[in-house]
Amino acid sequence: MNAAPDQYGVIGHPVAHSWSPFIHGLFARQTEQAMVYRRFDVPPAKFRRHVMHFFLHGGRGLNVTLPHKVAAAGLANELTPRAERAGAVNTLMIQNENEILGDNTDGEGLVRDLQDNCGVTVGGTRILILGAGGAARGVLAPLLELQPREIVVANRTAARASALAREFAELGNLIGCGFDSALLTDDFDLIINATAASTEGDVPVVAATLVSKRTICYDLAYSKEKTPFVRWAESHGCVRALQGWGMLVEQAAESFSVWRGIRPQTAPVLQALIAS
Repeated sequence: MNAAPDQYGVIGHPVAHSWSPFIHGLFARQTEQAMVYRRFDVPPAKFRRHVMHFFLHGGRGLNVTLPHKVAAAGLANELTPRAERAGAVNTLMIQNENEILGDNTDGEGLVRDLQDNCGVTVGGTRILILGAGGAARGVLAPLLELQPREIVVANRTAARASALAREFAELGNLIGCGFDSALLTDDFDLIINATAASTEGDVPVVAATLVSKRTICYDLAYSKEKTPFVRWAESHGCVRALQGWGMLVEQAAESFSVWRGIRPQTAPVLQALIAS
């Protein structure tokens, strides 16, 4: 008699739009893993109770999406160094007799997509990150490890960007400012939109002069249509405008590797996702 498949899922609110079951289903088939992956739409007030119930009843791992990433960091018994640095968790797993480990694979997913899938060089470049929330926190350390010349974090509230820059300052050359700062005059090699603006049909209010014919623009958000940020970037003459499908697949592969100890091939899954 075959054992029941291991239980995994994604928890968020809302979560009906999530492509994670599709992605992890393909990973499981490719690597011949016996597992089931479901969506769990859980509001913040019920997050902790639901996670504890899931693991107490045999669940093996969860992906965590908005708005629960910070709460997940507080719930875990132990954090990986990258999750501790980010102050946010997107991957939970059970270990050592009912201890919950929290990890963050977002930054690894972005870096892998930029370098491996898109052929973007990060070392020695000047990078602008728009937004100073959880998405920016998750990607800063992995980007700084690649030794860009400078990262500027710009946010609608300048104080929040400055505080984030101070927190990560030991890792590299990092500055925080507001969207209207005098620092935001020259163009950048890479602009990353880490705000929620695209999901709300909007773009951050920044000068078009930040974009030149050598600028690569990357939206952490993704959509079957071009996101508002991608349209904005293309309209101002950037060399390439990318959105976060590749990051989505690569961070999922890293989570899968943490859970199952095997890293799936991402190229065929990304191809299937875009074609679907």
